[in-house]
Amino acid sequence: MLPSGGIDAACAVVVVAAGSGSRLGAPLPKAFVEIAGRTILAHALETVFAMAEPVQLIVVAPADSLEAARGLTLSVAGVASGYTTVVAGAETRQGSVAAGLAALLPSIETVLVHDAARAFTPASLFDAVVAAVAATGAGVIPGLPVTDTIKRTDAGRALETIDRSELVAVQTPQGFPRRQLVEAYAMAAEDYTDDAALFAAAGHPVTVIEGDSLAFKITTPWDLRRAESLISPEAVQTRTGVGIDVHAYDDGSPLWLGGLYWPDEPGLAGHSDGDALSHAICDALLSAAGLGDIGGRFGTAEERFAGAHGEVFLTETVRLVTGAGYSVGNVAVQVVARHPKLAARRTEIEGYLGGLIGAPVSIAATTSDGLGFTGRGEGIAVISTALLYRTR
Repeated sequence: MLPSGGIDAACAVVVVAAGSGSRLGAPLPKAFVEIAGRTILAHALETVFAMAEPVQLIVVAPADSLEAARGLTLSVAGVASGYTTVVAGAETRQGSVAAGLAALLPSIETVLVHDAARAFTPASLFDAVVAAVAATGAGVIPGLPVTDTIKRTDAGRALETIDRSELVAVQTPQGFPRRQLVEAYAMAAEDYTDDAALFAAAGHPVTVIEGDSLAFKITTPWDLRRAESLISPEAVQTRTGVGIDVHAYDDGSPLWLGGLYWPDEPGLAGHSDGDALSHAICDALLSAAGLGDIGGRFGTAEERFAGAHGEVFLTETVRLVTGAGYSVGNVAVQVVARHPKLAARRTEIEGYLGGLIGAPVSIAATTSDGLGFTGRGEGIAVISTALLYRTR
């Protein structure tokens, strides 16, 4: 199954899913072992499709399970199925990655290699690796500091303590410039424990970025049980966030509020379209997910956001929240202003924003009885709350 030649992707993600699962004690390949009713591979692919930019997805599956892998990949990809390729793996991991590299489209410039067994790796980590490869031109690996004391041993005897401040526990996805990675694989004369080691052996630099605790590898029955505990109904976490935005009226600008255009109303001043309602929702969502705020994510120094409509910020915010492992439960908004009158378009706003966010949105409005800048008709204030569910 090859993607259509017209797809717009400069990055590919090779998901290695050809392992046997013998250490899990499973009677079937590891990628097809289920966690809470879905396979490990399905969980891993969901993350890839939450990335910010489209990628060519290459799944490397056991040769005797290709049809099952194709069906599963298509079911997860849905309308993005044209971006997917499924190929047969080899006896070794290195051979399986080489099979994936052989399926790269000509347009691909950056390649990420990821173990399907790290099924709960957040999409934000994939995006961070892509960005780091673009910024450095080097290989990039995520890693976490080693917290345990490390000993060098010989025949069961502890010889010395290793300085753990110099060590990191390496994860995937690992990212590389396409040309150098393909050349490194062509030159490889031995098997390496990971792609970064092979890449470095060919003389290329490798940098480390901060990893994520959710990118743990499912290898043993204990790991599998840990994964199940993260997404069981009993493990569902809820988080709430609050967002507030204020904008002054600007008679020279059109009014965009709640993603809708309001004719014959004074607009709102701002670097973008001034949609205080959409911006407050973004802040509430980011706050609930622990992802900062709209100013930090979409700064006024960035020209691409000049005049941008609320849907731009909302769509990207939802992608960030989803990539961090959350789903949106609901959003509530309180608008404080003398105008516009929201009652006539409340249902329209709620439907439009609910469609963008993928969850119910409720809108309420009030005045401040002539008090303050809202009471004097100088501007608008919006307060929003958001409820998120975390299941991984």
